[in-house]
Amino acid sequence: MAERSAANRAPRPTEYWRQHRAEEVRALAAGEIGPGEAYARQLFPDSLLLRTDQVLAAFEAELDGFAGPSDGQVLGAVERVVLALNAVNDEHGGGGYETDERERLCDYVDSALIGAGVDLDALTARHGLDRWEITGRWREW
Repeated sequence: MAERSAANRAPRPTEYWRQHRAEEVRALAAGEIGPGEAYARQLFPDSLLLRTDQVLAAFEAELDGFAGPSDGQVLGAVERVVLALNAVNDEHGGGGYETDERERLCDYVDSALIGAGVDLDALTARHGLDRWEITGRWREW
């Protein structure tokens, strides 16, 4: 499979989290919110963003190498990215990914797989899974 350009990749959740931090900085500077309302830097520390990006970049690189992958190859890639994200979450006291972050990460995995040409509906059906369960067997966050 041909390597996908950055423009064709699924947007990483970290992009949204960085935008949220930047918007909060802007709103704080403009006096639209007070210091007590600014929480994005604590919720999305640099270390969480960096480590999450590293994990997602490795997942993307693995997907770029797919050429008609087997179910085992796809599920192996999902397992590896989820276990790596589990480790990032653990590095951040088990609270690196809250509800919204978990949903964005799961959506990202789905979108990245689809972008790599994986028929996610067919894959999950062959394994008796609902589509949302693709990360479930390994996910601790």
